[in-house]
Amino acid sequence: MVKKINKIAIITDDPGWHGSELSQSLEAHGLGSQYVSLTECLICTDLAQDLMLPGFGERLPLGVFVRGIPGGSLEQVIFRLNILHALKDLDICVYNAPRAIERTVDKALTSLLLSRAGLPTPATWICESQVQANAILERETLAKRRLVLKPLFGSQGIGIHLLESATDLVHDEKFAGVYYLQSYVNRPNDAWFDIRVFVIDGKACSAMLRRGKTWITNRAQGATCEVLKLDTRTRELSEAAVRVLDMDYAGVDLIPDEDGNLHIIEVNSVPAWFGLQKVTDFNIASRLIDSFISKIAKNEALTVLP
Repeated sequence: MVKKINKIAIITDDPGWHGSELSQSLEAHGLGSQYVSLTECLICTDLAQDLMLPGFGERLPLGVFVRGIPGGSLEQVIFRLNILHALKDLDICVYNAPRAIERTVDKALTSLLLSRAGLPTPATWICESQVQANAILERETLAKRRLVLKPLFGSQGIGIHLLESATDLVHDEKFAGVYYLQSYVNRPNDAWFDIRVFVIDGKACSAMLRRGKTWITNRAQGATCEVLKLDTRTRELSEAAVRVLDMDYAGVDLIPDEDGNLHIIEVNSVPAWFGLQKVTDFNIASRLIDSFISKIAKNEALTVLP
């Protein structure tokens, strides 16, 4: 029998504003919280309780809210995901579930699953061979098409490159020997903007337009956030992407092309919402925690406080 304490683990190495928002929302439900770094967790098979989380002693949390997973070597990333899998195997609610995180932290798997589901996403090529990557780049640029090179594991627009000629291929440690090449979507009037949609419990609940200073439109790279009313097509595509990837909550990034057709660029399983909160008329952290608590309540004798 797993011993649990009536407290939530918020998985993060940098709590900041997001951690504070989540902690306050949990407190409104009568629940305490503890920030936990996966780098400080322990698997110990010589003990009856084979998982140890800092701040929980000989007990485990009632639920786990995953706010961030730090980067690292392949071995470190696998270990950190193993911790989440082990918690879920003990019937502890992990939000998002580790399998959902695996599907989205790896851009190659995300692109493959979206494409197989028939959802509109840019043409993408992933390979280890430099010869193959150069051949793809040469073919596409000869056809006057630009490509974007991204690290498989990455966020906030860090380390991505726009490739416009056959000699532009970049080789450095960020790409770890794998080339992820994606067609660049030409936006209307070559304007630098994209759309971020926030989805909770399978429903698109808020959206914003991010207008960039350059072609990279992440808020962390200086983009401004503007209110965007969700239309039917944007809502349907975002919700479909989240269903395919089986996620509790997500940030879905879309770009309209020159003809107005939407393309799903990325799906984030640990999305930030600081910028989005500024253009949203409800508290996003509260909505997230309401969803999280309802999932815990399905498997626990927990009274959800108003």
